[in-house]
Amino acid sequence: MTSDSLAPVTVIGLGAMGRALAGAFLDAGHPTTVWNRSAGKGEDLVARGAVLAATAEEAVRASGLTVVCVVDYDASQAILEPLAGALAGRVLTNLTSDSPERARAAAAWAGEHGIAYLDGAVMVPTPLVGGPEALILYAGERPAFEKYGTALKALAGQAAYLGEDHGLAAVYDLSMLDFFYGSMSGLVHAFALAREDKVAATALAPYLNSIVAILPSIAAGMATAIDTGDYDGEQANLGMMAASVDHLLHMSRERGLDTGHLEAIKAVADRAIAEGHGADDWASTIEVLGLKG
Repeated sequence: MTSDSLAPVTVIGLGAMGRALAGAFLDAGHPTTVWNRSAGKGEDLVARGAVLAATAEEAVRASGLTVVCVVDYDASQAILEPLAGALAGRVLTNLTSDSPERARAAAAWAGEHGIAYLDGAVMVPTPLVGGPEALILYAGERPAFEKYGTALKALAGQAAYLGEDHGLAAVYDLSMLDFFYGSMSGLVHAFALAREDKVAATALAPYLNSIVAILPSIAAGMATAIDTGDYDGEQANLGMMAASVDHLLHMSRERGLDTGHLEAIKAVADRAIAEGHGADDWASTIEVLGLKG
């Protein structure tokens, strides 16, 4: 017998992430209906107990909560707009990645049609979905989040509600990805730099863990500095650290490596120093990141 904690759910979009989401619902015991625009997907979920709907409208009407996860908002709106009537009075959670502006526009559309709307962002790869370490961010109508909190918790042990502004999940998502891809690029460049002097990536990697280990405290300290505007550079000032970037640029150029990202880093540091932040912490560079007209 279905209880409130095992509410029926619908998943629209059966790419790798959509299948992972539907699988997490099934693992938690939720009656799960699935639908995909193209045929040939979902049979593995049906074998685990899901119902494969014949149409998107049939899928939506099967549950009070619909979760959509497709390639982008163009795709999601193309699917959802014809379903406005079927979705009215239900909760729609969009876990499709896009910009804050697209999320807010989708929320406005949903509001016009009486649809309770949550926008979200999945912050882990598919193998982690449904696990205690998984993180999914949500923003939008608090009553909708609270009503289906148990179901959403089935998708991620960390189901974080950020606030009523529907764009917040995308803001957090893209900000975190900004850090992630910048870090990945820096990591690859570090391996390239070492390789030029015959140091294997596997030899360098264990020592990089010492830097990874201090990142949480650096992030916390930098966040406080930025929020308070107190850029105390007593321990390590921007002028000193910019000199280290010069060393990296010299070594990279000598070895014929691409220096684009290092030049961008140095350019920002130089602007901050020119504006009087040379004795401040690296966090002070945030003050020169606005585009100048």
